[in-house]
Formats: sequence, structure tokens, C-alpha cells
Amino acid sequence: MKITIQRYIFTLLPLFMTTTAFAIDYQKIAKATSSVVMVRGYNEDGGLAYGSGVVVDHNKVVSNCHVFRTTRQPWVARGEDSFMVTGIQADRYHDMCLLTVEDLPIKPVVIGEPSEIVRGQNVLSIGHSHGAVNPLTSMGQVKSRYPFDEGNVIRSTAPFRMGASGSGLFSTEGELLGINTFKTPGRRAFFYSLPVEWLGAISKLPIETEFPIDGRTFWELEDVDKPYFMQIAIPKLNHDWATVEKIAADWVTAEPMTAEAWYELGNAQDQLHQSQNAMHSFEKVVELDPGYEEVQNRLSKP
Repeated sequence: MKITIQRYIFTLLPLFMTTTAFAIDYQKIAKATSSVVMVRGYNEDGGLAYGSGVVVDHNKVVSNCHVFRTTRQPWVARGEDSFMVTGIQADRYHDMCLLTVEDLPIKPVVIGEPSEIVRGQNVLSIGHSHGAVNPLTSMGQVKSRYPFDEGNVIRSTAPFRMGASGSGLFSTEGELLGINTFKTPGRRAFFYSLPVEWLGAISKLPIETEFPIDGRTFWELEDVDKPYFMQIAIPKLNHDWATVEKIAADWVTAEPMTAEAWYELGNAQDQLHQSQNAMHSFEKVVELDPGYEEVQNRLSKP
């Protein structure tokens, strides 16, 4: 889907396959893949817009709202079969939309339990990147979970690219964990998926029937207005540890109960050779999240 986003920080680009050995339940992954669909529609200039979606209930498909910014008549497709979108429940700010689709003969995916997602967990990204007729799969791991608006945005290393907006991030058991939405630029990108926890609230929104869908998302705001986990991404990728420390310090002040905020502060302090400060920050991490294995390993080193 061709979209215009705010500034340059978060885009929807490259997909590559990894070769890491996973313990995968292939039968369950096949069922999950069958629930991933293409979302399409014609732009006013006659061009074809496209994204991805996941069937989450009877005649219901979740996707990203930004997929519907340029088309007045969207439809859902799987292979040669097409199904009209008759309505949409739109949470524009969070960029998650729930589509009502006529006579959709596709079984819903199994939705995972958000509280059971852990750092380092193997995951798969499945979507119609670049409008591919068959869904493409990439592999990676969960790197972080960021508390945000009664959900947890997931950062993973499972890559996705243009056309995979609204696709699924799945466990190796085929359970839907998140909705793939945006990424940082570059070859060492961070990939972000929206929380499945938001589906419940979106299903209660009124059904709209007018397209296109407008509205700015949280990840398209000016840099200073983005969530802290987004503000910190580019400086972290660039190893600009002084900037990371400054943003993380503001983050822990605003969200003192967020373990990820203390981790980013401690990591920056460690990189800046502020050993005592880093130790204090890492101790706060394990106080808030005793299962934070990376920090536990750091603290155990002499």
C-alpha cells in the first residue's frame, strides 16, 4: 500500500528470510497462514492499493487503518476469490481497523494470550508483502514489549515490508500475537506489531461504511509527541548513547513502573561507562520484571 507518512523515521519496508532453526508446529502454522488475507482496492487514479489482514472472527478481518486512506471500494482477496468489505470499525489513532466482510468462508485464527509473550520468544511474520498472491513468512524473535494504552506493542526481528501492513505476527504454535504495522528505516530495522489486546475495544466501535478512512496514527506524530519507545529507536540504532540516555531519563520519570524504560537507561549508562548508575538502573529492571533474563545475566557478571 502506498502511503505518505510523517517525516522519515517509521516506514514499511524490507522483508528477508532468516535461517534460524525454529521448533515450529507446521500444521498449526498452515492453519494460521490460511487466515491471512490480502486487502485491496482501487485508488482514485486507477492504481491498485493493497495491504494485508487477518481473519479474527466470523466475517471479521483486522488490518491497519492506513491501508484504507486512498480507496473508496476495498475488498478482501485470497487467491482468485474476492469478498466485499461492507463496513469498518476504525481506531484511527492506534491504526487498527476491524472489517466486516460479506460471506467470508475463512476460519478465524487462534488469538494468543498476550500475558504469555516473552522476550526471546521465536515468532513468525506472515503477510502479503509487495502484493504477493501467496503469504510470505519470515522468522525472528521478540525483543521487547512496550506498555502502551492498555496493550503491549511488540518489537521483534521478524521482518515485513510494503504490502504486509495489517498482517500477523504469530507464535510457532500459530497463535496471533500482534498486527504488523511499522518499522524503522535501514537494514538493521526494528519491526513493530500492534497489540491483539486492542481488538476487544475496537469490536465495540460503531460500524462505518464510508471510505477512504483518514486520521493520523500515533506512530506518525512529530518525534517529540511519539511514545518514548519510538523516540529512542533511531538514536539506539545509531549508537547515540547520550541521546538515548536523555530520552530514557525522561521515560523513567514519566513511566517509573516500565521495566523497558529502566533497561534503556541502564544500557545507555553502561555504554557511556557510568557503571554505578547503570547498576542502579538494571536493579530497577529486575525489581519490576524478575524474568528479564538479559539484565539478570548482566548483573551476575563480576
